[in-house]
Amino acid sequence: MDEKYLIDTQCWLYWHIAPEKLSKEQYRVLEDDSNEIYFSTVSSWEIMIKHKLKKIKLPSLPFRYIPDRIKKDNLKVLPFSLDNSLRIENLPNHHADPFDRFLITQAQSGDFIVLTDDPIFELYDVKLLM
Repeated sequence: MDEKYLIDTQCWLYWHIAPEKLSKEQYRVLEDDSNEIYFSTVSSWEIMIKHKLKKIKLPSLPFRYIPDRIKKDNLKVLPFSLDNSLRIENLPNHHADPFDRFLITQAQSGDFIVLTDDPIFELYDVKLLM
């Protein structure tokens, strides 16, 4: 096992729908079976909401697509905990997106490297792979 990575929702969507939008390093990490890649329950919540609002389109319904992809890609599911939610209070307000703020608290509490293309993440105390 090399590292523990937490994949941002947008990068997860890119990986499956538009892999050319990932950096070469991100793609290499995702395809390397020795890395532990975590998918947050926060991302499933975000995808479900955005799909319902017709902001994203998936190859199949999210309640099928998400678990199928998680299983196929051998990802670990990272639940959002009470500790994660309580950390939000001390998180600087650089990012307005609540889903990204939740992912940041998960990354901080679990010592994850976040796979993201969002430059606002750089304003937080988290390890990144962009």
